[in-house]
Amino acid sequence: MINTPRTVTRTYYVLALGNTLAASLIWGINTIFLLDAGLSNLEAFAANAFFTAGMVLFEVPTGIVADMWGRRVSFLLGTITLAATTGLYVLLWHLHAPFWQWAVVSLLLGLGFTFFSGATEAWLVDALAATGFTGALEAVFARAQVLAGVGMLGGSIAGGYIAQVTNLGVPFVVRAVVLAVMFGLAFVLMRDIGFTPRRGGRPLTEMRKLMTDSIDYGWRIPAVKYLMLAAPFTGGASIYIFYALQPHLLDLYGDPHAYGIAGLVAAIIAGAQIVGGLLTPRIRTLFRLRTSALLFADGLGAVAVILIGAIANFWVVLGLIVAWGLFFAASTPIRQAYLNGLIPSQQRATILSFDSLMGSTGGIVAQPALGRAADVWGYPTSFVLGGVVSAFALPFVLRSRAEHAAADHGEEPGSVPATGPGPGAVAGSEPGVEPPSGN
Repeated sequence: MINTPRTVTRTYYVLALGNTLAASLIWGINTIFLLDAGLSNLEAFAANAFFTAGMVLFEVPTGIVADMWGRRVSFLLGTITLAATTGLYVLLWHLHAPFWQWAVVSLLLGLGFTFFSGATEAWLVDALAATGFTGALEAVFARAQVLAGVGMLGGSIAGGYIAQVTNLGVPFVVRAVVLAVMFGLAFVLMRDIGFTPRRGGRPLTEMRKLMTDSIDYGWRIPAVKYLMLAAPFTGGASIYIFYALQPHLLDLYGDPHAYGIAGLVAAIIAGAQIVGGLLTPRIRTLFRLRTSALLFADGLGAVAVILIGAIANFWVVLGLIVAWGLFFAASTPIRQAYLNGLIPSQQRATILSFDSLMGSTGGIVAQPALGRAADVWGYPTSFVLGGVVSAFALPFVLRSRAEHAAADHGEEPGSVPATGPGPGAVAGSEPGVEPPSGN
């Protein structure tokens, strides 16, 4: 295969579409699946919290795997791990297993997803740089988001109705099969381009060096640090909101067994993801700074969530879910492009994994806390609280904006400064996806 920007982006689009299709087959029914297995609201969202805890535990180690042994290796390991743990979920459901077993398998599900996070995005950015890409990175991320939205729309609708005509375990089995297909496609199509894995030397030494470099070029760059500090609030609240909307919609609809209606949440977010991806380039032109676009989208998204909790009308809530999904989807490619413009190539996967880790950390706290609020006061109150939590991200985005980084203007940084990062420094190069994640 001849490596060109077109072949690189096509491969990335295939991976984004296939992975989202596989994952989303259970997104519309996951909470109902856990409740059907005998878990309470607190236990169901605690199981999801263990999933996000797994992402926190394994994000940086798997990012280091991607930087040391290659992004392709990391992706392939992700498909294998996620397929196996998805099968274990079905077994636990059949057995009506105790909570501690759900907690263990949820941790391993988190491990599967961490092999993808950071690695796939880092593979794309480095491969585009190596093949002479001169376009806008937002456009690539936006197109991938559109395709991922198509996959999510098809997967969530299919998963909901497959569950309705068969049982709640079948969509999980289909997900494992699709992941096996993705392993084969990635094995054939994906090659590390523009990046040389650090396979020599002693692994522990290399891991310590990568961790040190990641802190130097990540946490110690103020613009990156403040963006990462915002992630626990937006990420933690979003994961809970996405999954709690499933039983909440069934309550508003009045039929607890209408699994197709529960799947509407994922389908709506998928449609919003498609539209948001198409609108991202146009939205970006409305704002001089990327952080201004993020503040606008995150602020209105928080308001939409609060209104979801305050209004008890099925059709109005559907409209508010659409609005929340649009704001979230439109901001994601802009945030991706901004962050990638601030970090260097060699540590890219590790730093992106650390950013994902920060979002998952919020989920560990937010999901059981808001799930308990739903048990005590009901889902509407938990959504109001979730909207308030997500709004806490806004001051940190403002602090990132105050650093006046070149990447905030959409400028292409040329190279990592030889003297290392300092206040407001911009590291790395920028050559030119996913809804709130869950298990």
